[in-house]
Amino acid sequence: MPPMHAVGAQQVEEAVADCVAALGAVTDRDWKGAGAGRLEWDCRKAAEHIADDLVAYAGRLAGRAATARLPFTIAFGEDTGNTGVLRSVEATGALLAAAIRTTPRAVRAFHPYPFGHANREGFAAMGVAEVLLHTHDIAEGLGISHEPPAELASFVLTRIFPRVKPGPTPWRTLLWATGRGELPGRDPVTAWRWSNNPVLRSERLALEGVTPAVATDLSLSGHGGFDWVDSGPFEGTREGAGMLLKQYEEGIFHPEWGMYVLVRREDDRAVGAMGFHGVPDPEGSVEIGYDLSVDARGNGYATEALRTLSGWALEQDGVRTVAAVVEEENVASQKVVTRAGFTEVTRQEGQISYAFRG
Repeated sequence: MPPMHAVGAQQVEEAVADCVAALGAVTDRDWKGAGAGRLEWDCRKAAEHIADDLVAYAGRLAGRAATARLPFTIAFGEDTGNTGVLRSVEATGALLAAAIRTTPRAVRAFHPYPFGHANREGFAAMGVAEVLLHTHDIAEGLGISHEPPAELASFVLTRIFPRVKPGPTPWRTLLWATGRGELPGRDPVTAWRWSNNPVLRSERLALEGVTPAVATDLSLSGHGGFDWVDSGPFEGTREGAGMLLKQYEEGIFHPEWGMYVLVRREDDRAVGAMGFHGVPDPEGSVEIGYDLSVDARGNGYATEALRTLSGWALEQDGVRTVAAVVEEENVASQKVVTRAGFTEVTRQEGQISYAFRG
């Protein structure tokens, strides 16, 4: 059984504490008279924005917002000093941390980028990103030095910047990825958006896209933050996580064409994993593989998930074929692909190739 604590709450608290420590020493400065780094805002506006985002994220999680932003925001009075703004950052950070700790793992609430939703860990990463980056903007505008803990920048990168190849340090990489810095050998970033993980749903399952953070844990014999059936992740799941992690490290990972953990919707327990070997090739073909935990076999989960993921793939532009390769001796897996609608194409060297075209 994995630890069931909510990952991310502590990171939000640490990011807020770092922000308050850095900016608390310069509350006597004129924040309205200094531009916030490369932003169009002044430093005061950037600080107010941090608090506004933190309470908005907390509200969406706590309110289980499904389709739109909640209709509230923070308004600061003219007599609110810089210290008062920082106290608001502390308070709203505490609210987000509390919402993360009390929100069930499977809950997803509205956020537009890029799939219309995020889970509690995604909101934590977005909250930490807002705090770190805008603290940097304000510090730059006020002419003070600031560098947050590397672990916080890494927390953000491995959860909501999955397509950003790791750089020399997590903080420098995050600054580059958000148009705030340079990295040797990489073009400047002029437009960017973070990316929460994709989720597909079938009748009984939620197929949850694996982030680099989850892949790292699974590849190191962890549980990836999921509550697995008693037999836990099978070896194919860990191997797939290792492949995903290698793609991330090479800068060629595409979240929607990666691996998905199969989670039973009735009890939020993970039963296996399924995913693509990479992006579709120039001919519009993409290969899929899957792995089911021992305790979950014989219930039709693999067939159900395979139909869902293959059907989704064929709806994407340019995709014409989903391929699967099964060992000749693996009769159970052959039954899974045929029940899912795949047809046999070739047999050679002890392997059977199947294709799904809808």
